[in-house]
Amino acid sequence: MKALSRWLLVSATVFACGSAFANDSTLKNQADPNNWALQLGNYQGQRYSPLNQITTNNVKDLQVAWTFSTGVLRGHEGGPIVVGDVMYIHTPFPNKVFALDLKNAGRVIWKYEPVQDPNVIPIMCCDTVNRGVAVADGKVFLGQADNTLVALDAQSGKVLWSAKNGDHTKGESLTATPLVVKDKVLVGISGGEFGVRGHLTAYDTKTGKMAWRAWSTGPDADVMIDPQKTLMMGKPIGQKDLGVSTWPGEEWKRGGGTTWGWYTYDPDLDLVYYGTGNPGTWNPVQRAVDKDRNKSDNKWSMTIFARDPDTGEAKWVYQKTPFDEWDFDGVNENILADIPINGQQRKVLVNFDRNGFAYTIDRTNGELLVAQKYDPTVNWATEVDMKTGKPKVVDRYSTFANGEDSNTTSVCPAALGTKDQQPASYSPDTGLFYVPTNHICMDYEPFSVEYTAGQAYVGSTVSMYPTPNSHGGMGNFIAWDASAGKIVWSRPERFAVWSGALTTKGGVAFYGTLEGYIVAVDMKDGKELWRFKTPSGVIGNINTYTHNGKQYIAVLSGVGGWAGIGLAAGLAADTGAAAWHQAVHPNREQGATTSTAGLGAVGAHASLGEYTQLGGVLTVFHVPNRQ
Repeated sequence: MKALSRWLLVSATVFACGSAFANDSTLKNQADPNNWALQLGNYQGQRYSPLNQITTNNVKDLQVAWTFSTGVLRGHEGGPIVVGDVMYIHTPFPNKVFALDLKNAGRVIWKYEPVQDPNVIPIMCCDTVNRGVAVADGKVFLGQADNTLVALDAQSGKVLWSAKNGDHTKGESLTATPLVVKDKVLVGISGGEFGVRGHLTAYDTKTGKMAWRAWSTGPDADVMIDPQKTLMMGKPIGQKDLGVSTWPGEEWKRGGGTTWGWYTYDPDLDLVYYGTGNPGTWNPVQRAVDKDRNKSDNKWSMTIFARDPDTGEAKWVYQKTPFDEWDFDGVNENILADIPINGQQRKVLVNFDRNGFAYTIDRTNGELLVAQKYDPTVNWATEVDMKTGKPKVVDRYSTFANGEDSNTTSVCPAALGTKDQQPASYSPDTGLFYVPTNHICMDYEPFSVEYTAGQAYVGSTVSMYPTPNSHGGMGNFIAWDASAGKIVWSRPERFAVWSGALTTKGGVAFYGTLEGYIVAVDMKDGKELWRFKTPSGVIGNINTYTHNGKQYIAVLSGVGGWAGIGLAAGLAADTGAAAWHQAVHPNREQGATTSTAGLGAVGAHASLGEYTQLGGVLTVFHVPNRQ
């Protein structure tokens, strides 16, 4: 209890100091450890809780306290939000929201069920997921699949205002959770596989009126970059309109760089951090300025932005995978922490990118401090050049050879990434990051594609499969030292670990598996302490909260997402289309399936249906009181 009291004191101090910057109600809610106030736990995205009733000694005694069915199939990403006596949960399309009474085992206080055009479903590339709601200022903010941002009254569920953030007939959709900062709610856009031009947009929390919009590609004025002030690798960018000149012709207008991932915020620096996705069309030849990939960075796709939340002005940028040739989408969460680097305490941002590299960056100015592989099987690049920040690409795995398409095999990681959107956790107790990862490789065939608004603009056939000569599984849960850039310990899993991680003061880390297990491990060494099979695969984020003095663990299960798209959308392995892939892999591990369905993901997880099925269920756990 002393540790918890100290945490409360620190949180109260942060609230008092940061209230001039951040949203007051959000700071107040996250300062109370009984709540789980944001999808990522706090503004810093650490997914850590100071609650310590559930420990390494008693976690084995966890039992189901109560459950709740959402009544919706397909993939359930994100997780419950808890503020006081109320839990707010959401679903994939049609994006229902439930307010549940914690005083009465999840009785429905109110339900919101929007009516949306079902034609939005076909343009959601990787399942009909949604990453959750935000709660602030007595409102619940939801981004609907049809691009409607809606503010609901937190007590009644009544619609207070709505704003249109995009147009699904052009391939635009909305899957991200909003973030409320001061008097603005920030939200991005999805649809990179449809040639959508990405943006981050701020709306007034009271009225829904647009305050600013920062595009991911295009002229500096659109991207809200000042090349003389905005920093890159710690220095001013200098060159003007790189968001245009690093693209051929007007390709930047369908340049991708969508913003469907996570947003974090530093109240002291008053900066919002987020990443942009893959460039439009996966075929790099169509995005090349000339035969030299170094002139075709396709800025500002695949980029971490630090922005002023009041104005949208970019303070610094860092592009992780210039001229992306593999769909290494750059939207993963940016976790903020203060850790030692070479003996000096630094304010850092840590990003576990799809491309397989973990980046430790000074979040004040964008200086790159550490960049190392967090899966040793990553092979598309040897390392990141610490002077330029660019990866050193291995020509063998490039899909762009002398300005022409190059059919490439055995690229690791696959487009699913070493980690996709499933958020990692940071524990201030151990100083380590706990990361759910994928262990999958791919074959990649680029081809020319023409742009038509609202139609797929992919330009590549991809086939994915378990990493050869590995532990036989497709996932690992790892502990990562971001100061040194190395794995501390690693736990293998049969399938990709696609849930958000949770760490606690009790010394326990939690994660979920695609076949439906929620797993508890000792944060020191990764030793398994408890495992429970939920009704469906877990791609949601595990949370914890306290109610009436008792600590609970909560998770939304419901298999789907890109990794589970085969089950979610009823896709079968199209082995008839995979003769070329089989021919180039005569020694593939027995039982591995090749398929290009679901943008390649179906082949990697062809056996998932033997272990779990569809279903959206909230499961809440506790340690029963001893009689």
